Amino acid sequence: MHRLVAGMDRSGTGTNREGIRGLLASGDFVRLWSIGGTVNAMRWVEMLAAALFTFEVTGSGMAVAFVSAARTLPLLLFGAVAGVVSDSIDRKHILLAGLLLTACASAAICALGALGVVQPWHIALAAFASGSVWATEMATRRRMVGEAAGPALVSRAVALDSLTGACTRGLGPVIGSVSYAMFGVAGAFAISAVMYLLSACLVPGLNHAQATRKLALSRVPRELAEGLAFARTQPTVLAVLGVTMTMNLFAFSYVALVAPIARGVFEVSAGLAGVLAAAEPLGSLIGGLFLTGAAPKSSPRALMLGGSAAFLAALVAMPLMPGYWLACAVLMAGGIGLALFGNMQTTLILTGAPAHVRSRQMGLITVCIGTGPLGQILIGALAEQFGPLGAVVATAGSGLAVLAVVAALWARAERPPAVFD
Repeated sequence: MHRLVAGMDRSGTGTNREGIRGLLASGDFVRLWSIGGTVNAMRWVEMLAAALFTFEVTGSGMAVAFVSAARTLPLLLFGAVAGVVSDSIDRKHILLAGLLLTACASAAICALGALGVVQPWHIALAAFASGSVWATEMATRRRMVGEAAGPALVSRAVALDSLTGACTRGLGPVIGSVSYAMFGVAGAFAISAVMYLLSACLVPGLNHAQATRKLALSRVPRELAEGLAFARTQPTVLAVLGVTMTMNLFAFSYVALVAPIARGVFEVSAGLAGVLAAAEPLGSLIGGLFLTGAAPKSSPRALMLGGSAAFLAALVAMPLMPGYWLACAVLMAGGIGLALFGNMQTTLILTGAPAHVRSRQMGLITVCIGTGPLGQILIGALAEQFGPLGAVVATAGSGLAVLAVVAALWARAERPPAVFD
């Protein structure tokens, strides 16, 4: 039976000698990295602009949540299918078509906004279209990033890509708020449409070799089943899926309650509430810098579980801190653990899954990421009953318990069988 090779390059010859310079010497990696950074930033620009516009028009938090969920729902619905499709159709073509589709969706909102007729449901439809493209991210661009870097540098390539994601998570909302304040919803979406088109211009120059086959819709269910069957036989894949689902259900939903905790628990200004929200991305940025600068010596399993546990523990502790700045420091420290989780999540699949099923496994990860809206519903319901502080502590504590179960099952599955004389 095939076993995933979960190890990293420890030789110290390729990664330590070349490092970031080796990655930046690859034109294909630089193009893919630039596309990812631009798209991530514009995604946050649109999400913030959409939320501000929807709340101004409706005054309803539920409407804002619906528009936001429209962008993330396709990850749950289409993530696994995207993995199958990207094995049949050239990933380069999927990437280009996705960028053009998102550009068109953003341009449509820009035009409707300029005419003064845009409505929240228009933005929700555009968000769903963009979210459908987002569902292909793991199986297409993210996989191509690792392959462009080569086996010796795959861990650092993923770390640098994740580092860029942390940066854009902080930069994107700033651009979104400023552009919305200056130019309205039409201007914010005009900026994103232009940036998507510029990113699309980088795709034709990519050198990407892929063995493709004719896509037969009748074969999609069978290939989905094959991908699931492979995952069931691989302890590492199952564990990565389990940890990913745990984090999206019990960890990332805390973002919705950062402002209420900052204002209600620590009694700080709206501006300082933004500082608390930025603490975790800053920690992720620090963790990403560490991972791009040196190859980790610990096992990928220990890094993924340890980083996930550290972030969940930080979420439990953060609202219980006696002071605001101490809460910021705790959340920033947890962000370092989150960087470890994000890096190992992709690296374990790219370095272990054989090429013929790799995209399908990445698609399964996308499905697990798509459970995020369920976590948001859960923490919202708990907040209604127990308040923001109780909701964050309860969900993060539950996440730690589930993570402990996943860790125990992972260790048991990879334990060598006992040998009896």
